[in-house]
Amino acid sequence: MFIDEVTVTVKSGAGGNGCMSFRREKFIPHGGPDGGDGGDGGGIILRFDANLATLVDYRYKSRIEAGRGGHGKGKDLTGARGEAAILRVPPGTVVRDDETGEFLADLVGPDEELVLLKGGRGGRGNARFA
Repeated sequence: MFIDEVTVTVKSGAGGNGCMSFRREKFIPHGGPDGGDGGDGGGIILRFDANLATLVDYRYKSRIEAGRGGHGKGKDLTGARGEAAILRVPPGTVVRDDETGEFLADLVGPDEELVLLKGGRGGRGNARFA
């Protein structure tokens, strides 16, 4: 089956929540805030792949989401970054916005890639506000 046109809905990952935590140690009565920041969400990346010939991989998987960032933790620990969703496309792939019809890119050369969406920014922990 030769598929040369697909419509794919993409969503970047949301950033993780910041943490609200307070330092507690035996001989430190008022330790202060130590909540870590949330991790950034994953982005959506289109990557050229010379080994592909069709877009059949996206025929039945038309909704693609990147990973969400991890939540911050106590002791100023930052959450993990969300995993990026990498879409491999064959040579000569033309990328357009479905709603506006705007031309975004034409992936023809090796090592070419397009960042469609950046991931969301992680939230701030309460240590940032002290």
